[in-house]
Amino acid sequence: MSFTIAIIGRPNVGKSTLFNRLVGQKLALVDDEPGVTRDRREGQARLGDLEFTVIDTAGLDEGAKGSLTARMQEQTETAIGLADALMFVIDARAGLTPNDRAFADFARRANKPVVLVANKSEGKHGEIGAMESYALGLGDPVQISAEHGEGMGELYDALAALMPEPAEEAEELDDEAVSEEDLARRPIRVAIVGRPNAGKSTLINHLLGEERLLTSAEAGTTRDSIAVEITWQGRDFRVFDTAGLRRRSRIEEKLEKLSVADALRAVRFAEVVVMMMDAQHRFEEQDLRIADLIEREGRAIVLAVNKWDLMERKPHLISALRSDADHWLPQVRGAPIVAVSGLMGEGIDRLMKAIQEAYAVWNKRVPTAALNRWFEQAIQANPPPAVSGRRLKLNYITQTKGRPPSFVLFCSRADAVPQSYLRYLTNSLREAFELPGTPIRITLREKANPFAHKRKRPS
Repeated sequence: MSFTIAIIGRPNVGKSTLFNRLVGQKLALVDDEPGVTRDRREGQARLGDLEFTVIDTAGLDEGAKGSLTARMQEQTETAIGLADALMFVIDARAGLTPNDRAFADFARRANKPVVLVANKSEGKHGEIGAMESYALGLGDPVQISAEHGEGMGELYDALAALMPEPAEEAEELDDEAVSEEDLARRPIRVAIVGRPNAGKSTLINHLLGEERLLTSAEAGTTRDSIAVEITWQGRDFRVFDTAGLRRRSRIEEKLEKLSVADALRAVRFAEVVVMMMDAQHRFEEQDLRIADLIEREGRAIVLAVNKWDLMERKPHLISALRSDADHWLPQVRGAPIVAVSGLMGEGIDRLMKAIQEAYAVWNKRVPTAALNRWFEQAIQANPPPAVSGRRLKLNYITQTKGRPPSFVLFCSRADAVPQSYLRYLTNSLREAFELPGTPIRITLREKANPFAHKRKRPS
């Protein structure tokens, strides 16, 4: 099992900057405002030849019982419990504060190895603050600058002294040697997106069976996109909780812009995206914008109508959802729609099944022979229109890849084929080969004219 290190300290000392430095990516949001990090975030870190799991945590701070601040500290305490060692970070430029001293006692009581890290140590002021840290009684401080990458060699030495000797690794298999069964066992990457306060974190907590993610009645509680591992009925999933997506015109604060950018990145790296809507305010303008974004990114989509427990049960309400979805989202016609309650656990089985089915459709490949039989029938039923008095000739079609299903249509005058006719072919493809909801890509390509070189030259 990987050696795990939790990064702890008071707010705004540079824990998330150090986390990003160690994992080699800008995964955690970083801002001058204290308290940006709320949920704990895990990543695979590398420092030289050292490989370990690192946990970024919320700043240790005091808060009233049950408050958001207190629950953030509970998340930090959980991370400390999971860790094999701690990195206690202080701000060398600010010097020691009473909070640093109080939390140093907290770190000692954890009864785990502690590496004292004096961040922002560059320059004369940083040197003075680092010297002050000896008063904490946590050993020699490691002076670094997480932002500029200074002091990483000294941090390597401190961590290497704590970590066990690495075991010899088995030879890695080439991608070609990996069987289809191995690919089928890989976790499905799922992003949960939606407007603020749609219940995304509550749903994931229910799937996990624990309060892994912070939830609140206040919109905007989630900031970072947090990935959690879930196993459901023998199938592994990697689920990303994301910040709520508001209309662009309403996003003013820099921190919210960073949160939204993080959520959009989660969509791009996902395979299936669950778009959550509030049952009492479904298919609003922002919901339609989010669904369109998912389709343009080419991801499989599942529509989840949350807070279903608050709805008055009426006959045919579920069938009305299906009709509304096809009306408002024709570009993903047939996308699975599931009524759920993240708080009560209603509809969770149906949602997970819908995710697996959408993933299977997203990966589907159609045999070329069957595809061209369909193509001939589709053209006979509805021939392409003449454009500028000239007939369009559509030759044949082939599928180039899945994820999402993508096709190349060979034809004459590709730039003249109307979008309305492409929509007709797309909808016909969905119906003929059972591709509901998934984005379908059709690329037009002109077939080379073998007689082009024989054209008469003007005399």
